[in-house]
Amino acid sequence: MNLKGITKLFFVLVILVCSWWLAVMKPTKLGLDLKGGVYVVLQAQPEEGTELDDDAMNRLIEVLDRRINGLGVAESVVQRAGMDRVIIELPGITNSDDAVKMIGKTALLEFKIMNDDGSLGDTLLTGGALKKAEVSYDNLGRPQIQFEMSIEGAKEFAKITRENIGKRLAIVLDGEVQTAPSINSEIPSGNGVITGNYTPDEAKKTATLLNAGALPVKAEIIETRIVGASLGDESIAQSKTAAMVAVGLIATFMLIMYRLPGFIADLALLSFGLVMFAMLNFIDATLTLPGIAGMILSAGMAVDANVIIFERIKDELKLGSTISGAIKLGFSKGIASIIDSNVTTLLTALVLFMFGTGTVKGFAVTLTIGTVASMLTAIFITKVLLTTAVDLFKIKRTEFFGVKRG
Repeated sequence: MNLKGITKLFFVLVILVCSWWLAVMKPTKLGLDLKGGVYVVLQAQPEEGTELDDDAMNRLIEVLDRRINGLGVAESVVQRAGMDRVIIELPGITNSDDAVKMIGKTALLEFKIMNDDGSLGDTLLTGGALKKAEVSYDNLGRPQIQFEMSIEGAKEFAKITRENIGKRLAIVLDGEVQTAPSINSEIPSGNGVITGNYTPDEAKKTATLLNAGALPVKAEIIETRIVGASLGDESIAQSKTAAMVAVGLIATFMLIMYRLPGFIADLALLSFGLVMFAMLNFIDATLTLPGIAGMILSAGMAVDANVIIFERIKDELKLGSTISGAIKLGFSKGIASIIDSNVTTLLTALVLFMFGTGTVKGFAVTLTIGTVASMLTAIFITKVLLTTAVDLFKIKRTEFFGVKRG
């Protein structure tokens, strides 16, 4: 082998090792249909005399998405359905009651002056002025919520405290007074704390709601469905069985038809699987049943690309080319057809991703990744492995390629 061949083989090994690490060491995220979880449908309720528009629905989805991210559900799906509904999928959630409560809660934060008789004045500032809220602990280790105002909010907060020195500032959350400290001096920083009888979990959830903000429109939960993981376990088991049967049949077919190149194609197919899962894990994609369908389709395309190239190689060998020459011509002549077919697939996947929703987008993502992985394995990895095998073992007989010369 020359230096160029050794360099290419080294790059292939690097790709495979990195792919193995990403595919095996990092678990693949599973969607609701495979992992189980909570499925929720919300319906937006416009105020009397108003209409729902796209801006209000987009803001509703944005707030809901921030809340769910605060719950730590990284594989969640928040998407619009129709004119006034939002579908939320929370894979892996076990405590569905808490999740549903967090989704629909308003978390309205208000700052009001408390009168001597305990009554409250008008709202002077709302949670919309918050920059962030987080859990902290006082000197006795009790959880509290520390907040920081935005620049404009800090200015307004400073004005309120400056003009009401000696009075009590009530911090009201969802209509309930959490704390009402006395204002001893102006607070120009816009920072403060909300104290109360919080447990650490309650403080964390409240801070999450404050960071997410109040829902821009009222939304009612009209459907809640618990999806069991048993369906997902059965689907995964069936998919594994189908994959093993399919790979076995493909491997046998390729060996019978193409001999040495068929064996290399089988190795490349395993490489395709590693690269595919590595790319999915690298972008933190969530695997669903439609996504598995996209992977299977991509695997078929990977084998199809090898078939095109190997048939070209056989044609060149029948015309009298040397093995090394036939390999070069087979790949150079087959690449154009492979790129054309894969580009059309990528364009289709792009359209599905742009105009599809939910699982359709998941299918488009896995199809795109699978198409890129199939081109990488067919055009680069297969060629390097085949060339290396021919050079390393000094293969001269065309029978190893399924071609007999007279």
